Amino acid sequence: MHRPRFNMAYVFYAAAILGVLLFGTLGTYILGKGTGNFNIEINSPLKALYFTIVTLSTVGYGDIYPVSTAGIIFVIALIISGLSIFLGAVTLVSGDFLNSRIEKMSGTISSIERRLLRGHIVLIGYDMTNAYLAEKLMKEGKKFILISSDKVVVDKLRAEGIQAYVADVTLKSDMQRFALDKAKYIVIDMRDSSKTVYVFLVVKKLSEKAKIFAVASNSEAESHLGDLGVEDIINPAKIAAAALDAKVK
Repeated sequence: MHRPRFNMAYVFYAAAILGVLLFGTLGTYILGKGTGNFNIEINSPLKALYFTIVTLSTVGYGDIYPVSTAGIIFVIALIISGLSIFLGAVTLVSGDFLNSRIEKMSGTISSIERRLLRGHIVLIGYDMTNAYLAEKLMKEGKKFILISSDKVVVDKLRAEGIQAYVADVTLKSDMQRFALDKAKYIVIDMRDSSKTVYVFLVVKKLSEKAKIFAVASNSEAESHLGDLGVEDIINPAKIAAAALDAKVK
């Protein structure tokens, strides 16, 4: 899984950097304390830390330098280990940053964004109901994402500041990237009622805790969804008719 690997890599490099600093400070302090391994006596941990940081940063002021074979070998080991770890850390951070930027530009979800998803609302598809919900949720500052197979729609929504992503909403491999198992509510609103059925089956497998709403474009679609066990079905036409009927009466 990508998430554990990502976290452990950062933990590893953070620990490695601290380890190199500790190695350099202790080694410099031990070798430099009145043994003639450096041009001056290094009689405090602070001075040893200063030399370590100056060495690893390749600044090289020249005020402290090794003069014995032991001192030279130690500094070489410090430089090699330090540069290797720092370069690895920089590569990791820059790589994740670039990947995140590429994913944002392409409309796909980044690993950082994925880890932040918890207790969110997921809107799948972009027909009238989800269009209205997206606008309303954004105004209310609610935590939600919208997933669509239409990149044109996603680009438009992202330009408006909505967290929208491109995915094949009928594929489990695509949808499992959106932490549906941690979502609070999921609303499926597809123009094609047959796709609504496919999406519901995929979503149901990926999320057992979220409350799933499915929008039915007509009575037939509502009936099919009911047969599948969908408990919360929204039929906009029926709701509008009921509202109109109430007003007429």
